[in-house]
Amino acid sequence: MMNQYIEKVIDLTDQSKNVIYNMTHEEAVGAVRSGRPEEVRKIDGQFSLLSVEGKTIRMARSIGRPLRYFIAKRPDGPILIVAERIDDIFSYLKKEGLEKQFHPSYTRMVPAHYVTTIHLLGCPDPNPEYDRFFAPERNRYASETIDTIGKMYIGTVYDEILKWLRLRAKEGPLGVAFSAGIDSGSVFLLTYHALRELGESPSRLKAFTLAIDGDGADLVQARQFLENLGLGLFLEPVEMNYASLDWKETIRIVEDYKPLDIQSATMNMALMKGIRSRYPDWRYVIDGDGGDENLKDYPIEENPELTIKSVLNNLMLYHEGWGVNSIKHSLTYSGGLSRGFMRTYAPGDVLGFESFSPYTLPNVIEISEGIPFIDMTGWDHSKLYDLKGQIVSSGIKQITGMEMPVFPKRRFQHGAASENTFEKHFPEREIAYRKEFLSNYE
Repeated sequence: MMNQYIEKVIDLTDQSKNVIYNMTHEEAVGAVRSGRPEEVRKIDGQFSLLSVEGKTIRMARSIGRPLRYFIAKRPDGPILIVAERIDDIFSYLKKEGLEKQFHPSYTRMVPAHYVTTIHLLGCPDPNPEYDRFFAPERNRYASETIDTIGKMYIGTVYDEILKWLRLRAKEGPLGVAFSAGIDSGSVFLLTYHALRELGESPSRLKAFTLAIDGDGADLVQARQFLENLGLGLFLEPVEMNYASLDWKETIRIVEDYKPLDIQSATMNMALMKGIRSRYPDWRYVIDGDGGDENLKDYPIEENPELTIKSVLNNLMLYHEGWGVNSIKHSLTYSGGLSRGFMRTYAPGDVLGFESFSPYTLPNVIEISEGIPFIDMTGWDHSKLYDLKGQIVSSGIKQITGMEMPVFPKRRFQHGAASENTFEKHFPEREIAYRKEFLSNYE
């Protein structure tokens, strides 16, 4: 026995942040412990889960809940630390006098949609094993029309919002992070419709729109969107000044350095701070993050690594990146929205909000991956970008009866401030973001 390693697992996660509708926490952990992907897929909701069975550790998460781990070494055996955040792991190691083993790049993010298995065997521990638990069928709706697909897709989003209202956000005010783009616009209208269907007062709802120094195109767009539908009374502008923007603070909170995500998260931080300063007890915020990924609505031309063929031929490319077995997959950060969702999750979480992004849920993604994008667009970029508005507006009309205004795509960070303010605040080169990130661990 003296020659055997003793393994130890430290769980720093907060399981109360999980939103699981159809089973208990213990049952969900049991599904992960089984190692059977089909059992994990049965978990309905947003979750990050850890199971420990002897030396075998299994973890699983949906996009909406982060999960990280780090293996430290002691003479008597390995310690696996599991947490939401890198700095939680770092703080624990400092408390235990093990911080010299730490570097942020040694931490690992559990990729969304996989059961990650680790065997704590000693030194060295083997690489993790990945088993996909969510594998939607591509192009399954090849014979369907845009209207049929729109009703299925938006109908599924609506069902998720109804569940959330009935089982999680049962009382208290509801805020929508509202730019009046297709995703936040649809989420607002579906939530408004759901409250009425549930017999609740829509006065619970506010559409929060960020404007830096009273500028930015989103506020103009938001007013037009809501006034066109006779819903202008729900708009609440959140006007913040330039000094409220702090990309360095955002890097510390998001724990990443990807420029587009940090830019978006910086604006999200300003929005969340503005809401919190007005409403100290506000809890629930719903948003449209994930909608672009689902309907592949990013300007492919801006990324030299992508072509329309790579986007349309690869399962959930925008959700997961190139995949866990590819050269470009980052063990430290996962890939795609699996990595990037911290831009939405972390700002709200650090300020005491519980955010909900229905477009990130597997039930919704499953519908979107079944859309026959190639047949519908013929590899044409402009048709691909137009398709999202057609599908979502059709679905909104069928589910709610409302004609949703559709505006051209604009990133959140570009709509909340003037172009001059944006260019003045954010560095041009990624290296500046990387240096700032690493400086947090010096």
